[in-house]
Amino acid sequence: MERTTAADASFLYMENPVVHMHVTGVMLIDPSTAPDGFSFDLFRRFVTSRLHRIPPFRRRLRIVPLGIDHPVLVDDPDFDLDNHLHSDSLVDGSRAGLAEWVGRYASEPLDRDRPLWDMVLLEGLEDGKVAMVSKIHHILVDGTSGTDLMVQLVDLKPEFEMEDPPPFEPEDSVPNFVRLMAGAVASRVVDPLRGVRALGRGLGSVGRVMLNVTGSSDGPTMARPFDAPRTLFNRSITARRSVAFSMCALDDLKFVKSTFGATVNDVVLAACTQSLRSYLANRGETFERPLVVSVPVSVRGKVTDGSSANQVSNMFVRLPVHLTDPVDQLRAVRVDTRDAKAVHGAIGADMIGDVTEVTPPAIFNLASRLYSSAGLADRLAPIHNLVISNVPGPPFPLYIAGAQLVGMYPFGPLIEGSGLNITVLSNMGNMDIGVIACPDIAPDVDEVTDGIVDAIEVLRQAAVAAVEAEATEPKTPAVKKSPARKAPAKKAPAKKAPAKKSPAKKAPAKKAPAKKAT
Repeated sequence: MERTTAADASFLYMENPVVHMHVTGVMLIDPSTAPDGFSFDLFRRFVTSRLHRIPPFRRRLRIVPLGIDHPVLVDDPDFDLDNHLHSDSLVDGSRAGLAEWVGRYASEPLDRDRPLWDMVLLEGLEDGKVAMVSKIHHILVDGTSGTDLMVQLVDLKPEFEMEDPPPFEPEDSVPNFVRLMAGAVASRVVDPLRGVRALGRGLGSVGRVMLNVTGSSDGPTMARPFDAPRTLFNRSITARRSVAFSMCALDDLKFVKSTFGATVNDVVLAACTQSLRSYLANRGETFERPLVVSVPVSVRGKVTDGSSANQVSNMFVRLPVHLTDPVDQLRAVRVDTRDAKAVHGAIGADMIGDVTEVTPPAIFNLASRLYSSAGLADRLAPIHNLVISNVPGPPFPLYIAGAQLVGMYPFGPLIEGSGLNITVLSNMGNMDIGVIACPDIAPDVDEVTDGIVDAIEVLRQAAVAAVEAEATEPKTPAVKKSPARKAPAKKAPAKKAPAKKSPAKKAPAKKAPAKKAT
């Protein structure tokens, strides 16, 4: 039995009938590379042979009564792989047909009475490829740990061996009401100051954030949460989801980065700025100030509890949709991300967990449900406009049961009041782009992915023009200076011979006064 950390549990408490806190992923597989062919039966046997490497896949959730402490994960004695691994075939094998299927799949929450993951092998794609579509609850993974988890199912070459897994022996029986209560009370008694420490860290983080976001204009500042302009996708969401995905060459982003002195993430954010400006303008929105986006930042190794699956913080960045020139947008993003990184340290690595630790679970979840059911997202200022994540992926080929992975598209969860989420993942020379939205407030989400790809091309052309302009700019030849002539030495003025003094005339001898006659 393993108790979840506060940071991990927060994603469970946020969940309600319209907010699904699972991460959806699409992996496109090329079966032609498999040495002995590829089928669902082979794939199932392959997953079975690797399942022991992923303990969370065989653990189910148990909620502590009365919310005394955070939930626990326990080995599921009734685990059955057939409840989690399925196969299906697309009627419409186009990219649009795949996106429609994934949108419906992402709209369905995971069953909390079973281990919190699901996987479907989809056949019938028109280009002969196969899609592995998965859902994993955020309580088990963040961007980095999700990648680490999926690594257990991949190899570095097409050749592979079926492992002989050890028999699954649950560590213990599923705890009943009494055991859950006793364990929760014992956990609180052993560490009674856990909440106090979290409160102290949380207040310190809030204070530092307020100093940085409201500090002097001379130093770096970060965009403020709750300062985002309301857009069409900043309203109450429904349970429905739609997705779109695309890709572009990673070298194009690196070329733009190098030309304009930015980072790859800056280029991604600038491309999102162009795309969102066009998407919103086409629906009648006007722009007076920047959008505010939340950018997840890994704090792995910096949190107090290193066992947490979610070790992530956020920095807030402005997207300058009010600017029209793409290069000006990139320059503005570059400055803003630099400032955001400079002050991001003010947000403690434990911020998410600390807030959860000092909020009783029942109240946390009740607040989430009331926020959605009362439609408060339609009346209160949005925390941010959307989330944009950049997840590092492999620069080399990966294989599942001999079939090469040719595309990886992650889709993060939507939170109330923010009906759009963009995630990019670098993958073997490509940047794979996944966008998920609530179609009832953000329709035609494929316009966003297409707009990002088009924006990167616009920036690439601008970078080419900048390089060419620099190369063809006439260089003014340096004027060769003739060696300075030595000035002739100045002749010292001739000294005048001292005037000859005429001999001084002797003063006439003073005559002695005449003596009187006697």
